[in-house]
Amino acid sequence: MTVPAVHRIEFPVDWEPGHVAAYLVDGPETVLFDAGTPGEDAREILRDGLGAVGFAPADIDHLVITHPHVDHIGQVETVLDAGSPRLYAPASVEQRFARDEADLAAVVETNAQAAGVEDVAAAVEMSVRSLTRNRRLLPPADVSRWVEPGETVSIGGFDYTAVHAGGHQADHLCYAADFDETRTLFSGDMAIEPFRSVGLHVGLDNGVGETIPTFYEGIDRLGTLDIDRVYPGHGPVHESFHESIAQSRASLDNLCEWVTTLLDSGIETGAAVATERARTDRERSSLLPESYGMVLWLEQQGVVTSTIVDGVRRFRLAP
Repeated sequence: MTVPAVHRIEFPVDWEPGHVAAYLVDGPETVLFDAGTPGEDAREILRDGLGAVGFAPADIDHLVITHPHVDHIGQVETVLDAGSPRLYAPASVEQRFARDEADLAAVVETNAQAAGVEDVAAAVEMSVRSLTRNRRLLPPADVSRWVEPGETVSIGGFDYTAVHAGGHQADHLCYAADFDETRTLFSGDMAIEPFRSVGLHVGLDNGVGETIPTFYEGIDRLGTLDIDRVYPGHGPVHESFHESIAQSRASLDNLCEWVTTLLDSGIETGAAVATERARTDRERSSLLPESYGMVLWLEQQGVVTSTIVDGVRRFRLAP
């Protein structure tokens, strides 16, 4: 079979490295991996990017979503409205998008308070808003095929194996395929060079305590693959798969050590850890689930203990 051409379309975002990428696979049938950011400007970027290689949104036969974050599902509607593509999404998204908003709000309120968040109402509002926005951008009723982790799916003339790699996002799937002699991975927000995506996982919903172990599991699962070329959602296309996996794992290890040092210095809450990280990193809101998840994981490992005072979980190193 002829090796397909892969065309990259970049959309600007407000965080490092300043872009998110979608990929058009020009094979026997056209496949678009991920769908960029929302808005009219992004719609024109998608049209122009496709047009530059002789295609239009109506020419997309298959649209594959790696995970339901806003910068990967923003133009799903544009592609669906233009033609009749088959839409693929991780199977667990269906249940996640059916989440009761009132129950989500109640859980996030409890977890935000426990994490030591000052503006609990804002954290709740952001979580509910994200849920309603994301299921509007990726309507479950329009999904043609819910893909299970580990499943091999024939898409556009090639067999893709869906590899579950949570942590960054709980439902996240990477797609591995053989393009002639090149083992290829459409990795979404994993196996990025030269950095690791932040652990958002489930936000502050049920399961925030599984953010870090799930991230490790996803990294290790990917590490068992033999990959020649990676097409990531951020950063360059690269052929340093195992190096990127090792870097991601080392990044989590380093974060574990750094957070332990913070707790030893008197930092007590997940929110305080996020604040310290935000001094030299990105905005605090995106760091909070990973930071709180890390201290909860350290407690699971017996490294720290915690007590709850007025609804706030306060941590200290185990004796």
